[in-house]
Amino acid sequence: MKAHLVDGTYELFRQHYGQAARHGSAAPGAATAGVVASTIALLAGGATHLGVATDSVVESFRNSLWAGYKTGEGLDEEILVQFPLLDEAMAALGVALWPMVEFEADDALGSAAAVAEADERVDQVLILTPDKDLGQCVRGTRVVQFDRRKNEIVDEAGVIAKFGVPPSAIADYLALVGDTADGFPGLPGWGAKSAAVLLARYGRLEDIPASEADWDLPGGVRGAAKLAATLRDRFDEALLFRKVATVVTSVPVGKVDDWEWHGPTPALADVARRLGAPELAERAENAATRRLR
Repeated sequence: MKAHLVDGTYELFRQHYGQAARHGSAAPGAATAGVVASTIALLAGGATHLGVATDSVVESFRNSLWAGYKTGEGLDEEILVQFPLLDEAMAALGVALWPMVEFEADDALGSAAAVAEADERVDQVLILTPDKDLGQCVRGTRVVQFDRRKNEIVDEAGVIAKFGVPPSAIADYLALVGDTADGFPGLPGWGAKSAAVLLARYGRLEDIPASEADWDLPGGVRGAAKLAATLRDRFDEALLFRKVATVVTSVPVGKVDDWEWHGPTPALADVARRLGAPELAERAENAATRRLR
């Protein structure tokens, strides 16, 4: 069996901006209808155990850790008003739904990945998002990320090829280089190359020697003295950024058996009608019927 873990919030943005690119603007509810359609396609394609994580609100516990962490400021109102609509639609579709308030969708996905990885019946866990934060949850070829837009699977070797560090060091990497999408800056002067070189060698922030004279790096690193001084002077800040970047894996998401899809609920017909896509109800019923044959 495979477990499919869908980043509903990412899918909502992907659908919204895809609609805008194709048609100039997104009709009300069009992004939500697109997420429902793409989820039905996954189920029709053979996905049996599937969960969808969403951000019911934009802010989370991380906003209390770092004042500059992302908020809903500047987001298109057309997207914001669809957050609750997406939750309603996914519930009506009958899939396992994890709507996050205190935590984020990433945390639900990471928690579900841990649950599925621990289940010996699961052959592979696919986390359906390209979000670099989730790279820390990748394990070999068993827990992978799947970018549906690129039709690309990123396993552990793929994470290393992309960032220069293994999944275990992704949060440390982000602590140093920052994440503009999430609103934390990292440490001044530290870039992708310097962070990758040091973390590939030492693994964790705590294990990077305080003095650049002790850095055992065959090729060296440009500006080593300045980088080392910045890390020494702002080490507590780096640890804070790592905490902000670390995906929580203890969010309650149930068991793998809870994620098995048994077909849409009767509510989907009304939701699909309000989304302007009544055909979605029939498509979902057809997918469920084919599953029983």
